[in-house]
Amino acid sequence: MNKIQTSVNIVLALAVVALFVLHFTSKQSTSAPAAEAVAVENGAMPIAYLNVDSLLANYTFAQEAQETLMTKQEDARLKLNSKARTLQKEMSDFQQKYDNHAFLSAERAQSEYQRLQKKQQELEELEAKLTQDIMTENQKLNLQLADSLTAFLNDYNADGRFHVILSNNAKDNVLMANPSYDITAAVVEGLNKRYKK
Repeated sequence: MNKIQTSVNIVLALAVVALFVLHFTSKQSTSAPAAEAVAVENGAMPIAYLNVDSLLANYTFAQEAQETLMTKQEDARLKLNSKARTLQKEMSDFQQKYDNHAFLSAERAQSEYQRLQKKQQELEELEAKLTQDIMTENQKLNLQLADSLTAFLNDYNADGRFHVILSNNAKDNVLMANPSYDITAAVVEGLNKRYKK
């Protein structure tokens, strides 16, 4: 049963590839760009892929956005750590006073305990707010990056030489491809030129 299913899958995959090749090699309409005809005649299909990891590592905007985000994360961490240390010291002082019966009354001890509880809750709320702010900033930067890339690819592929441009994250989507289909270097160069302007 498993061998039959594997055989059927292989036959279907070959049929899809054959249809794909026939579709792009037999379609010679007047509206097709010249670059597409050349690409198909040379035996290449009108597809390309971007290595997103390389793009993010080499695109100046992505690098600066990552640095900005890391700086904000570090600032938030330092702020939280400072407030947490202060609160920890106050709690430790409270416990020491409580153990030594240094409070004049039980009401005064209870009041100090409630103040510290409120301060701890405020710290937790601050942590949640800072985390949310960083997540929002990250989403904003990701949207800006996606918009920048989409706008550039629309211009880059204005002649229609590619029908499909795939993204490839650490070899997730494109397991194997001829390096001639990789347009990452050209896209990074174009994005950086556009960003400098």
